[in-house]
Amino acid sequence: MTIAAGDRIPDVQVMTMGPEGPTPVRTGEVLGTGKVVLFAVPGAFTPTCSDYHLPSFLLRNEELRAKGVDTIACISVNDPFVMGAWGQAHDVGDKVLMLADGNGEFAKAAGLEMDGTGFGLGIRSQRYAAIVEDGVVSAIFVEPGPGLTVSAADSVLAEL
Repeated sequence: MTIAAGDRIPDVQVMTMGPEGPTPVRTGEVLGTGKVVLFAVPGAFTPTCSDYHLPSFLLRNEELRAKGVDTIACISVNDPFVMGAWGQAHDVGDKVLMLADGNGEFAKAAGLEMDGTGFGLGIRSQRYAAIVEDGVVSAIFVEPGPGLTVSAADSVLAEL
């Protein structure tokens, strides 16, 4: 079942890159306090993700923060080394928390996995954005197909 407004965010272990390397974190902890904007991408370094989706949240970062957003997080079914390198390539710094859902456990728990085996990608996450308040989803924007139409930062800003 796909996560929806009113549902609690799944609490699974994912990874982030810390100063000492890959660091395990629980999604219930890093996404469960305050107002969080979470966006998911099918893959780091892929064209739409790198050229538009992640950059939209970097470009609108201050506007999102001005609307009361405490944390902006990006999650992808990639390993923590890839997510760390992708964050560095886009000079993310502390603007976006980069989360590696390497085994796709968060995507599966949220009911938002995507079968990309036809493209050689394996099981990935669908592209979406969600507003999470104290661990509960208040709005979610799942892309209806390929491309970026409802889950970029502008859509999230319009909802806040």
